[in-house]
Order: sequence, then C-alpha cells, then structure tokens
Amino acid sequence: MDHPERVSPMGGVEAYTPAEIARMVETKGVTKAGGATFPTFVLGVLAGAFIAFGAVLSTIVGTGSEFGVGPTRWLAGFAFSLGLILVVVAGAELFTGNNLVVMSLVDGHITFGQLMRNWGLVFAGNFVGAISIVLMVWLARGWEIAGGDVGVSALSIAATKTSLPFEVIFVRGILCNVLVCLAVWLAMAGKTLVDKVFAIIFPIAAFVAAGFEHSVANMYFIPQGMLLRGEPGLVEQAEEAGLTPDQLASLDWGGMAANLTAATLGNIIGGGLLVGLTYWFVYLRPARRASA
Repeated sequence: MDHPERVSPMGGVEAYTPAEIARMVETKGVTKAGGATFPTFVLGVLAGAFIAFGAVLSTIVGTGSEFGVGPTRWLAGFAFSLGLILVVVAGAELFTGNNLVVMSLVDGHITFGQLMRNWGLVFAGNFVGAISIVLMVWLARGWEIAGGDVGVSALSIAATKTSLPFEVIFVRGILCNVLVCLAVWLAMAGKTLVDKVFAIIFPIAAFVAAGFEHSVANMYFIPQGMLLRGEPGLVEQAEEAGLTPDQLASLDWGGMAANLTAATLGNIIGGGLLVGLTYWFVYLRPARRASA
C-alpha cells in the first residue's frame, strides 16, 4: 500500500518527501565519513574525472553557437550536467556534494575530524581525477576541434575565471553549490534512473548558464587553460576574439590557487550551510529535540 506522504497529488507520481530525503542524507553522511581511506580517495578521483568530462562536453557545446547568449549558455549547462549524472548514478565522491555531510555533523553522528578527513580525501581525489582528464584531453589534442575554436573557448573560460576578484568568485561559489546540492537533493527524491537524471539537469544547467563557480569543475578548466596558454597560435586566436593580456597574465598557478580557494570556501557555505544546515534545522532538529 502506498504511503500517503510519498504520493504526489499530481498524477500519482511517487517521490521521497523532503523529510525522508533529510534522513537519507544524514545516514549517507555517516557512511561517507566512516568510509575507508583508499576507496574514498578512488571514488573522489572518479568524481573529478566525471565532472571534467562534463566540462569537456560543455566547452564543445558552447563553442560556435549561433543561438544567442542565453540559449547557448543553457545548452552548455545542459551538457555539463553529464558530470553530476555520472557521479550520482555511476557512484563517486564529489567534494561539493559532500558538503551536505555537515548535516550528520550537527546532528552529532560524526565528529569534525571525520568531516574534515572525508572532505580532504575527496577534494584531493577530485583534483587528481580532473587533472588526469586535463592531460588526456591535451594529449588527444581535443582543443584543436573546429580549427582551434574549442581551444580558444577553453582558454577564454580559464583566463576569465582567474581574472575575477576574490569576492566575486566567493559569492559565485556560494550560489553554485546551492544549486549543485539542490540537484543532489532532488536526485535523492527520485526512485528511478529517469527521475534522478531529470532532477539533476535543471539546477546544473542554471548554475553554468549563470556563470557561477564550481571548485571541482575549475580543477579542469583552469589547468587546461594553463596548458593552452603555451600554444602561441591559439593565444593569438584568443586575443583576436577579445581575450585581454591582463586576463592571460592571471592564468598561472597563483591565479588558480586564488580561484580554487575562493570557490571552495563559497561552495562550503552554499552547500553546507545554506542547503545542509537549513534542511537540518527544518526536518532533523525537531526530531532530535523531541528525543532529547
């Protein structure tokens, strides 16, 4: 017999309720925080590679489009959603999604040390996975597609990111991970593969179209741009397309470190505080107080 809380009034479509999702996120957070070191790291590597695949596809889709700014950016975001779909459906550990593990911390089921251990392992794994795709795409000379236009797009994306002020990246990081964690949350509401995929697409397309900053995606975009900066012909094409010398000058290790720092801090606040703590306060805190 169907549980009345799980039946939508629109067409009888079943989905988990927000309260049920909150409990599932909390339970999964405990499992993630207690996971073995090497499997957690390897799953982090996979997630970094998956997000990089989404970034590769997004760059290609967004190159040479004649649909206009809005539709083109939305299509690029639609393509980028491949990354989180692979993470959620195929199974991997993504730092930005794991910001929701803070719900398990505030409910007292894990320690701060366990949270930091999980985030550290997953963040490092994500970086390794993203860099591996950067190198393979470079060796495959994927940036030469469309006469180098894809490379120009990749170089422009990276240089634009590293030339942004710290506070801008920080706020964009907050907004980004609100949407990413909501995509994860919505995916958990679904019970079928189609449910999960469909739930992921729109929040992810929105954050890409809006130009928000995702730390793990930037682990691909910026190093790829740093490699492409060493291609003189490509740099000339990019400058002709409007990329400025100042933007190119910011595309170095310092620029990458500043971007990842700001984006990561913003992602933690957006996902861990604005999504995780909000839903904990609404759905889990009352139950904890009642059992105290």
